[in-house]
Amino acid sequence: MISVEKALETVLNSIQNFGVEEIPFLKSVGRILKEEIVADRDFPPFNRVSMDGISIDFHHFKEGKRSFQIEGIQAAGSPQITLQNSENCIEVMTGAVLPKNANTVIRYEDVTIKNGIATINIDVINDGQNIHVKGKDGKVGAILIKENTKISAAEIGVLATVGKSLVKVAKQPKILIISTGDELVEVDQIPLAHQIRRSNVFTLVSLLQRINIPSETSHIADDKPILKDKIEQYLKEFDVLLFSGAVSKGKFDFLPEVFDELGVEKLFHKVAQRPGKPFFYGKYQKCAIFGFPGNPISTFVNCLVYFYPWYFKSVDLEVKKETAILAEDLSFKPNLTYFLQVKLESKRGNLIAFPITGNGSGDLASLAKADAFIELPADKIEFKKGQVYPIVSYRSF
Repeated sequence: MISVEKALETVLNSIQNFGVEEIPFLKSVGRILKEEIVADRDFPPFNRVSMDGISIDFHHFKEGKRSFQIEGIQAAGSPQITLQNSENCIEVMTGAVLPKNANTVIRYEDVTIKNGIATINIDVINDGQNIHVKGKDGKVGAILIKENTKISAAEIGVLATVGKSLVKVAKQPKILIISTGDELVEVDQIPLAHQIRRSNVFTLVSLLQRINIPSETSHIADDKPILKDKIEQYLKEFDVLLFSGAVSKGKFDFLPEVFDELGVEKLFHKVAQRPGKPFFYGKYQKCAIFGFPGNPISTFVNCLVYFYPWYFKSVDLEVKKETAILAEDLSFKPNLTYFLQVKLESKRGNLIAFPITGNGSGDLASLAKADAFIELPADKIEFKKGQVYPIVSYRSF
C-alpha cells in the first residue's frame, strides 16, 4: 500500500498525449487550446467612437467655442468621413470610425442640438475623450490568447474577432467506463431485494462531462472468462478504461487477476486513504487503467483526486489548487489520508469547510449534501478549527 502522494506522483508520471485536432470555433467551448491566438490587425483597428454624440477639434473648445455647426453624421460601419471645417462638428455613433480632423467626442447628454447647431452645455471636457484609440487593446501580431488556455465564452469572442473559424484543440481521450457485478440492474428496471441499480457508472459519466470529456459505458458480469475476453478487446480500443468495482478482495473481484493475465503493468494497487483504499492503477501499452473500488464515495473521490489531475496534465492545463478553513475540531485515528466530505461556505473571501456526517463509502446520497472533499493528512490525528487544508471541489462555488 502506498501513500496518496506517491500514488498521485505515479499517476502524473504516466500521462499521455492525445494529439491535436482542428474543430469549428463554436464547438470549442471547454476544450484546451493548442495554438496561440494572435491579433491579425490592431485592436481596435481604428480610432473608435465609444459614445453617441458629436466629434470636434478640441482646440476650438479650449479657445472658448461652445456652439458648432453640424456637418454630417458618422455612422457605425460606414467609411470614415472628414471634418471639413475645424470649427464645425460631426455627429458620431458608438462603434463608428472617428472622423478625420476630429479628436474629441462629447456625448449627446452634454449637448443641445437645435437648427443644425450643437451647443455644449458643460465647461469641462478632455482632449481625446470617449475615443477607443487604435491598437490600444493589442497591436497586430500580439498574443491575445495563450496556448493551453481552457476556452470559454470570452475566448470565443476573441476567436471570432480574429477570424479563427477553425481552432486547434487537444483531442479528447477515448474513454470507456465499465461497471461489474451481478447485483446491478439498469436504471429503468425495478431491482429485486438483492439487487441495486447501476449508479457509479453514470456518476463517472457526469464527472467526465463536467470537464467536457465524452465517454462510453459497458457492464460486464462477474464471470472471469467473460471479463478477460471483453477487457482484452477494450485495452486495444480505448485510451482509458475506468472501472467501478471488482478490485478489492472479494471472491468475485476478478479484475486484478485478469489484468495480470492480460499483461497489464500494475503501477500500484491499494492506497493509504479513506475512502477508496483498494484503488488499482496500471498501464497497457497506450491505455491507462483506473480501477476504482465499487463503493460510490470511493469511486467518486478517486476520479476527482487521480483521474482529473491525470487528464489536466495530459492536456497541459494548469489548474489552481483550492484550500478551505476547517470549521470545527475533529479527529481521525487510522494512519490514512482522509478525504472528508464537507459543505462549503464563502465568508470574507475565504472558503469555510463544514464536515458532513455520512454512513461510510457506500452512502451515495451523502454526495448530494456536500460540495467537496477536504484532504486531511495521514500524519496527524487531531485537526483543529481554523486550520487550512486542500480541498477537492465538485461544485462551482
